[in-house]
Amino acid sequence: MTLLTLLAVLGMVIVDKVGSQNYGDALSKCILFFEGQRTGKLPSNQRMIWRKDSALRDGSDLGMDLLGGYYDAGDNVKFNFPMAFSTTMLAWSVIEFGQFMGPDLQHAQDSIRWGADYLLKSTDLPGKVTAAVGNPIADHNCWERPEDMDTPRTSYVVNQTHPGSETAAALAASSLVFKSAHHRYSILLVNRAKEVFEFADKFRGNYKDSVGQGVCPFYCDWGSYSYMVQNNIPNLPRRVIRLVNGDLQAAKSFAEFRWDTKDAGINVLVSGLVMNSTSAEPYVPQADRFVCSVLHEPPYNNMQHATALSFLLLVYAQYLKKHDGSVNCGTFVAALSRFEQIEKGQITYWERTHWGFSQKFPKRIHHRASSLPSIGAHPRHINCKDGSPYYETLKPNPNLLTGAIIGGPDMKDQFPDNRTNAGESEPTTYINAPLVGILAYFKAFP
Repeated sequence: MTLLTLLAVLGMVIVDKVGSQNYGDALSKCILFFEGQRTGKLPSNQRMIWRKDSALRDGSDLGMDLLGGYYDAGDNVKFNFPMAFSTTMLAWSVIEFGQFMGPDLQHAQDSIRWGADYLLKSTDLPGKVTAAVGNPIADHNCWERPEDMDTPRTSYVVNQTHPGSETAAALAASSLVFKSAHHRYSILLVNRAKEVFEFADKFRGNYKDSVGQGVCPFYCDWGSYSYMVQNNIPNLPRRVIRLVNGDLQAAKSFAEFRWDTKDAGINVLVSGLVMNSTSAEPYVPQADRFVCSVLHEPPYNNMQHATALSFLLLVYAQYLKKHDGSVNCGTFVAALSRFEQIEKGQITYWERTHWGFSQKFPKRIHHRASSLPSIGAHPRHINCKDGSPYYETLKPNPNLLTGAIIGGPDMKDQFPDNRTNAGESEPTTYINAPLVGILAYFKAFP
């Protein structure tokens, strides 16, 4: 099997045959991408050195310390909703496939902790959860480096009057990652996760209605909050089970999994715990439906969906293997070999359809920090509108955002490598995060 597309996107040297060493290189670069998305005071071991400190007064409008976290995409706003999902997916990747990561396990844990530390800060005040930092309307009206930002850094919060939260899953999943090596930190994370979950359960709502233009139309929440329950497993309180079952019965998105829709993820995760037991309903049947839908029509288009769905497929395959199970899809029975065949077909499709067999990777991605000259190359401040020529130019981005996976191609499988087309050329943390687990697995089993 080859990985030409992903390797090209990751900025790697293309070879005719890809072995475990190349998967390992791809994994390393996929994780390194998160260092390019860091915000706040950067650590001394920062490896993507063209990035510098930014957004050092975040939270000051509320008297809070909200430094840190990630810019989720190519802009300079911190959106907690996709950040929480990205952190959860990184943690889930480590929980399932960390044993295959080798020396990159530490880098993956560092990436998780960078997100988790910020989520702890954003839930530090009882009865309040930060939803976003930075005015998205003002930010999207500018093209400037995060180090130069002079747009308002407004903090948007949800509270008991305007509730909503997606952070408990990320905190709880992260607690499992650090349970052995950093026990006190793990306890802090899981206790905060419980507090946030109780808050979200008691005061129902979604944060789209709570903070309005602070997140919409960029990240409006129509998804189920119940995904937060995943990391209370395996000792799920009956009240939690009742909440999840009610949400799943009301949902019709059994085959969807992304930052705003978690139903397929819930079904797959819980299935791994209740498979072959009397508690299998409704999780295992719904997970099987998801698998059959993906196997019939793999999610080739749009990397934002493809990486997350492929991660779920791979995880469910491991659960089936553990329980000596398979999925009856009517016209065929899906066993482990079928799952891996589909995964390989996915990657082959990304090779051929996204970038062909070209040795070129995208040069003009929709990313402010990457497209503007670095502080080292251009120390002078670049104002809001002064960055427009860098946005409009056909020249390649001067800074290599190693490991970035962009959102394209379009519905016709075309990719023009155009910076002004954000939908196809913008990288995001929630595209990369699920890919970490996938690459770790194929590093061990190429």
